[in-house]
Amino acid sequence: MADTAFRPGSVAIIGAGPAGFSAAAELRQRGYAGSLTLVDPAGQPHDRPPLSKAYLAGTLETSGLALAAPDWFSANAVELVTGTALAIDPGAGTLTLAGGTVLQADILLLATGGAARTPRFPGTARVQTLRTKSDADALRPQLGAGKRLAIIGAGLIGAEVASTAAALGTAVVLIDPVPVPLVPAVGQELAAYLHSMHAEAGIKTITGLPVDVLSGPKGSTVLLDDGSLIDADAVLAAVGMVPETRLAEDAGIAVDDGVLVDAAGRTSHPRVFAAGDSVRRRTGGVLARRSEHWDSAVRSGRAAAAGILGEEPEPDAVPWFWTDRHGVHAEAVGAMAAEGETVERGAPGPGYVVFRTAPDGTLAGAAGIDAGNTLRAARRLIALKKPVSKDQLSDPQTDLRRLVRSRP
Repeated sequence: MADTAFRPGSVAIIGAGPAGFSAAAELRQRGYAGSLTLVDPAGQPHDRPPLSKAYLAGTLETSGLALAAPDWFSANAVELVTGTALAIDPGAGTLTLAGGTVLQADILLLATGGAARTPRFPGTARVQTLRTKSDADALRPQLGAGKRLAIIGAGLIGAEVASTAAALGTAVVLIDPVPVPLVPAVGQELAAYLHSMHAEAGIKTITGLPVDVLSGPKGSTVLLDDGSLIDADAVLAAVGMVPETRLAEDAGIAVDDGVLVDAAGRTSHPRVFAAGDSVRRRTGGVLARRSEHWDSAVRSGRAAAAGILGEEPEPDAVPWFWTDRHGVHAEAVGAMAAEGETVERGAPGPGYVVFRTAPDGTLAGAAGIDAGNTLRAARRLIALKKPVSKDQLSDPQTDLRRLVRSRP
């Protein structure tokens, strides 16, 4: 990866999600005093996690999605530009917007995120997705008593929408080809418990592969590979995302299912950095998978800010993500699919935690329900690579925070 050879006088950030906004905030936090522009089609930066939960349910106003108060931008001399980027010219340091406006910047930061993935079958036009505020606005009127919603994909977003919709009185059918989704992310035990909560909430779960969505007499009909049909007023596909790499590709920047970056967000061009859901990190010849979680996006934005200034980014953090459904908060840290053994603490319900221990006796991962303190301590134990006994992990009376503070 190339390195920047100068401290820029101007930076333009394309994309105002968590990665782009965090990069802007980190640049100012690190003392950058140059011109700073944040470009996004939606203008005001907003958060996405509430889109499948409180905002979709109508209990959170648009203002509650904001990543910062409106006066933050003037106070930090960040210019917000509402516009869609059509092209970048790294050599000239230009960014061209729809409508013809051209912005100039010494450094360009791509924080373009991605688009919701759509299924590959003929009836895609009858399927909705949920990635943006406008997507949530379009889906919300189709939820409520007497409405029927079929969801393709029972991962994080699909399960959260199912929970929100069912709570509003919607008849929900949740379809996934995997009997128990999220096993690699949270482990078999916790994944099974989370999936079982759908039935308790009145949601019908089906293990099957949708092959088409047909026009039905009162909406749409999902056709499964076994020939069965599911009628619904609306169909939502929650099957992941596709990284937005077009700007990078058109500019000749290295891309491989994501914009390729190093630990400080540097791309193959010295004047272009990238961060967020659309990047893949390459370290020592090893190309990592894309991470599509909020915490990862924030941290990659901060890392890119450091790289732009020619400074060292903060150390890597243990991966962490969360999901809210059916009134519970689930979190996972580390690698639950790592080689090793599983240790359970407590019984399924609030406080339940599943640990993954590595062959060397250290902690590889942990996932739990309403167990924030334990998960935070587990994250520290993973980072410290401290050996932990299975008896300590399984005993609810053992405070992992004390193990973090204990001597090696």
